[in-house]
Amino acid sequence: MTQIPQETNWRRADFLPYARADITEAEIAEVVDTLRSGWLSMGPKTIEFEKRFAAYTNATDAIAVNSCTAGLHLALAALGIGDGDEVITTPLTFAATANVAVHLGARPVFADVRADDFNIDPHAVERAITPRTRAIIPVHMAGHPCRMDELLDIAAAHNLPIVEDAAHAVGARYRGKMIGSIGTATAFSFYVTKNLTTGEGGMVTTNDADLAETMRTLRLHGMNRDAWARYSDKGTWYYEITAAGYKYNMTDIAAAIGLHQLRRLNDFIEVRRHYAALYNEAFADMDTFVLPTTRADVEHAWHLYILRLRPETLRIDRAAFIEKLREANIGTSVHFIPVHLHPYYRDTFGYQRGDFPVAEAIFDQAISLPLYTTMTEEDVFSVIEATRAIAHHYRR
Repeated sequence: MTQIPQETNWRRADFLPYARADITEAEIAEVVDTLRSGWLSMGPKTIEFEKRFAAYTNATDAIAVNSCTAGLHLALAALGIGDGDEVITTPLTFAATANVAVHLGARPVFADVRADDFNIDPHAVERAITPRTRAIIPVHMAGHPCRMDELLDIAAAHNLPIVEDAAHAVGARYRGKMIGSIGTATAFSFYVTKNLTTGEGGMVTTNDADLAETMRTLRLHGMNRDAWARYSDKGTWYYEITAAGYKYNMTDIAAAIGLHQLRRLNDFIEVRRHYAALYNEAFADMDTFVLPTTRADVEHAWHLYILRLRPETLRIDRAAFIEKLREANIGTSVHFIPVHLHPYYRDTFGYQRGDFPVAEAIFDQAISLPLYTTMTEEDVFSVIEATRAIAHHYRR
C-alpha cells in the first residue's frame, strides 16, 4: 500500500493514547486519607458520594456499585426480570448491556438505531415489543441522550420500565432534565476512560424509593444491613439475608476518587465540548467524513467523538485508516462491534449480519478519535492534522 510521503508533518513525535484519566493531587490525597482512616470498603465516603451524585443528577436515590454492568443487573433483577422475559435494547453498545439480561434468563431483543445520533430508534422499539417484553434499555450513545419522551410514551403505553444505560452520559441533559432523573432507573459507568472515573465503579439512580431499597439489598448479598451499618459505632453485628443478592458494592477507596471527580465534572465536560467543537470545525469542509450530530434538545456529555468515514470517497478502508493514525502516533478506538455480530449472540439467538443495517453501517465506518481533558489544544490539532492529511492522501 502506498505510504504517506515522509515530508509531510502528519506524525507526532510521541504517542497520544486514545484515552487517559484526569487525576490530580486532590484525588490522590483523598485516597491516602481513606487508606489512613482504616475504612477501605463501603463506608462513609461511599455514602457521601451517593448523596452528592443523587443531588447532581436530581435523583432521589443513588446506589454506588462496582460497575455500570452491576447497576444494570441490579435494576433488572430488582424489577423482577427473569426466565423467558424479553428486554429490548440497541445492538450498537458494549455487550454488557445485553449480557445482564442473559444473566437473568431473559432474551435480549435488539432494535436498530437512528443514523443521525446512533441511538435506539423509538419506532424500531415499538415494532420489537411482544407479550414477553418486560423492559427497555436505551443507551445514550457517546454521551448523546436518546429520544426519551418518545421512549417514555411507548413504555407507558405498554406498562414497561425503562432502565437507561448512561455509561457514556454522566452530566448530559435531555430537554433540561439531567440524565439520571428520567427513567425508572439509570446506570452510570465510572470506568477509567469515562468522563468521571473511579478506576472501576458505577452508580444506579432512581426516583422510586421501593426500587432503590431493593437494589441496596441486592447490592450486598441480600443482607438487610451493610458493613457500615454493622461495623460503625452505631451498628450491630446481627443481620439477615432477605434475598439471594450479589457482591456489587463500591469501596471507599473508589468513592474517594469519585468525590473529587464529581466536583470537577462540569469543567471536564466543558473541555470535551470545546475539543469536539474544534474537531467539528476542522472536518466540516471534508466530504470524506460524516460528523457527529447534536440535537438541539440535548446537552451532549461528549464521552466519545465518533467520526464516520465515507467509504466511497477513500481508497483505504476503516482498518487501514486506523493503522495510518497509529503510524502517526495517534491512538483510536471503534464503538462498537454490534452485539448481534459477536459469536455468542449469533450462535445462541440466531442473529446475523443484515438484521440491523443502520447499526452495522455505523460500525463499518466509525472511528473514535481521542477526546479527554488531559489533552492539550496542541494534541487536538495534531489529531486534526493527521486525520486530514490521511484523508486527503487517500481520497479517490
